[in-house]
Amino acid sequence: MQPVPGGPDERILAIYRDTIDTLYRYVSRRCGGDRALAEDVTQETWLRAVREWSKKGPPDQPMAWLTTVSRNLLVSYFRRVQPAALEAVRSEHALAARDDGRAAGSVDAVAAVTLALSRMPAPQAELIETFHFDEHRMSDIARAEGVSERAVEGRLRRARLRLRRELESLLTIKRGTR
Repeated sequence: MQPVPGGPDERILAIYRDTIDTLYRYVSRRCGGDRALAEDVTQETWLRAVREWSKKGPPDQPMAWLTTVSRNLLVSYFRRVQPAALEAVRSEHALAARDDGRAAGSVDAVAAVTLALSRMPAPQAELIETFHFDEHRMSDIARAEGVSERAVEGRLRRARLRLRRELESLLTIKRGTR
């Protein structure tokens, strides 16, 4: 059975074609180099989209919907997995590893950062993700937010401090359960 031209199935297929590569890149940057996990999360996100959108139609901003669902799937996954080596991850090391590209080899570091980000206020977590994971420049973020670069620098500094506290809290919790 072919999709009806211009119908909802055709629109969903067009959105899929337009977003699948971007969604996969978004997910894979957050999986610490675990290709199978990135593929599973991307697939599950799209399965949920097709199920939901077939009933209600696609949202106004499909990519925002897809990234939110995939982010939630990753957070749920990393919460379930409870990385065995979490106590070995240090907050400064985790961010430095991400910045140096070393986090791709450390699923535990990525899991710790993902868990910590999920415990932070959404604007702070999104700023860290935009700057560190999506690698947007400070000037681009400032322009998009309608604020100065100094304002973004200050927000990013506060967000990093909050991330450090959340990572330290996770490390304390993990050590306390031994």
